[in-house]
Amino acid sequence: MFSLRVYGILINDRNELLVSDEYIRGGYYTKFPGGGLEFGEGTRDCLKREFMEEMNLKVEIGEHIYTTDFYQMSAFRPDQQIISIYYYAKALEEITVPLRSAPFQFDEAQLKIYEVQKEIETFRFIPLDKISEKDLTLPIDKLVVQMVKKNP
Repeated sequence: MFSLRVYGILINDRNELLVSDEYIRGGYYTKFPGGGLEFGEGTRDCLKREFMEEMNLKVEIGEHIYTTDFYQMSAFRPDQQIISIYYYAKALEEITVPLRSAPFQFDEAQLKIYEVQKEIETFRFIPLDKISEKDLTLPIDKLVVQMVKKNP
């Protein structure tokens, strides 16, 4: 069984890269914004939807960066193989969600949401010249951050 995931690489005008800090299923994860492809949806439409759902942000989807070309088992479902697709994304409007300065800075409102939804997410920018694979949790993201640093 496969899980198809689509992620956006959003670099702001200060040459900083957007990451998502999540607490889900009892674990902390820093990853790129995005998520799962839904039936009947194209990959670019999926990424637009994910940015809207997660950040209430309209984005333009740019150049394709990478599609997983090695076996990666799902971190949550060992019976699933992950295929991830990465695109550059550009914000078409100002980002209005709170942006944090350190990993996993959840506010009280977010913690209340966690009590119901059992997952929580917040966002921050990391300077492109300072980010490394150590800043990201998922193996495919670690590979992609190296690619983006070589060719921003």
